[in-house]
Amino acid sequence: MVVIPFEVSRHEVDAQGLSCPMPLLKLKQQIHRMADGEEVVVLATDGGSVRDFEAYCKQAGHTLSYEYRGDCHVFVVRKHGLAETAPDEQVR
Repeated sequence: MVVIPFEVSRHEVDAQGLSCPMPLLKLKQQIHRMADGEEVVVLATDGGSVRDFEAYCKQAGHTLSYEYRGDCHVFVVRKHGLAETAPDEQVR
């Protein structure tokens, strides 16, 4: 079987220097423009963003991962948390 890599469209939002609630608002605006399964990387310096993003993604069903790099939170949000496998691998 040949496995074809499944590429995910990835967008970026720079919310560094913005205070609450702007990083979350910027995320919501970008998510609204995205298709299911696409990802957005959000860079934010506001400490409250971690709590805000966790609550929003849990409520909306999006997949969230993040890490703290230097003085910046780096969030990766996948719209609607679509399956992690390529479409060919989903059907068996």
